[in-house]
Amino acid sequence: MPKCSFCGGDVPDNAGKMFIKNTGQIMLFCNSKCEKNARLKRAGKKTRWTETFRKGKEKV
Repeated sequence: MPKCSFCGGDVPDNAGKMFIKNTGQIMLFCNSKCEKNARLKRAGKKTRWTETFRKGKEKV
């Protein structure tokens, strides 16, 4: 399964949203919550409910 570009969670097949930047970078989002936070340019590493935040805390 592909991973969400913001939170790192799994995106089921035939679900989610795909956003393509002008640079050609493809961003895949599992839900609208992740899409809105990414468009507001929030960091997934600093957002407590994301998998990337949890992975960062395990290393410490």
